[in-house]
Amino acid sequence: MELIGDVKTYEWGKLGLDSEVAKLAQLNSVKFTAVEGTPYSEFWMGDHPSGPSLLKDTSQELGAFIAENADSANGSMKSLPFLFKVLSIRKALSVQVHPNKEEAERLHAEHPDIYKDANHKPELAIALTTFRALCGFRPLAEIQGLCKKFEPLMQLIGPEIIENLESNTPESLKLCYSKLMTSAQDDITKCIETIRDDAKHQEELEACGLKDIFATLYKDFPNDVGILSIFFLNVINLKPGQAIFLAAKEPHAYLEGDCLECMACSDNVIRAGLTPKFKDIHTLIETLNYNGEPAEKKLFQSAKIDDLELFVPPVKDFSVGKIHIPITNTFYQMRHSKYASILLVLDGEAIIKTRDSGCYLEFYRKSEADNFTAYMAMYNFF
Repeated sequence: MELIGDVKTYEWGKLGLDSEVAKLAQLNSVKFTAVEGTPYSEFWMGDHPSGPSLLKDTSQELGAFIAENADSANGSMKSLPFLFKVLSIRKALSVQVHPNKEEAERLHAEHPDIYKDANHKPELAIALTTFRALCGFRPLAEIQGLCKKFEPLMQLIGPEIIENLESNTPESLKLCYSKLMTSAQDDITKCIETIRDDAKHQEELEACGLKDIFATLYKDFPNDVGILSIFFLNVINLKPGQAIFLAAKEPHAYLEGDCLECMACSDNVIRAGLTPKFKDIHTLIETLNYNGEPAEKKLFQSAKIDDLELFVPPVKDFSVGKIHIPITNTFYQMRHSKYASILLVLDGEAIIKTRDSGCYLEFYRKSEADNFTAYMAMYNFF
């Protein structure tokens, strides 16, 4: 069955038809028309109550349909364990982290107005275009070197705390990052503006590959403490098809580009910078994983099974498969599962049919595309 996804218009989204979300939404529903100047940020596919998909034929919410047909449609599970999205990012998302299951349950019980469900939110991001993000702490020696290179930052945090990073322990990094995130706003402003205005520091930013990021973040979030996270978190530049997996407790911020996201079915976000929304700095500090690793270790590797490229994270909630095959093939046999999955077609045309061996795709020969490309979100039964 076909679904109509839910479109979000958060302020950071790409505008009008520059947004992949808007282009996708226009193809998805004849009722949707992109408006020039409107930010189209996210396209949700799933049954999360904050943005449920609808059945195209009946307009019934997907969650209601699955609950009524759990045995035949979703392996007896009464809801989808995952949420599938497309993101189009013009302006950086917040410096954030997602809680684990135990933390999510506690936060939801204590602050249901902020943390609206009790689920964890591990997530996988797969680049559709060139995509830039901050992801995980840099190695501690690298953080120490950057803090020493930028004198205003060392003075903000304190030379003794910076020197303590020599111990290469999570505790020393927690102390250092905590001092940064809880500094007085006047001191943060002084640090950021000194780096911005000093020619030598601008040269150092250029040498570190951070000048453009610093300038963009300053333009969009002037004097926000999140700007200084670029000295602590790895800068990841993904090519189309590359992925990162963000486990619970992993600090991150998406900066620009378009991506697919698949996650456990939750909308829990602990924010602490680069956002006008509520910043829960204390919770973020206590939640983070303070193990530093180099940027290359953050890339998530896929595996190939026949014609399917699989992204299988270390959680049961979801996995993602990429189908990319020439349309000279007559059909493509899909892997059989008793659990519901969501197929997002990005290139080419096909019709889903069923037979005794399960579902298969029959391709349209007259399609202008040379290949059929789609991503499929599914329960992680691998």
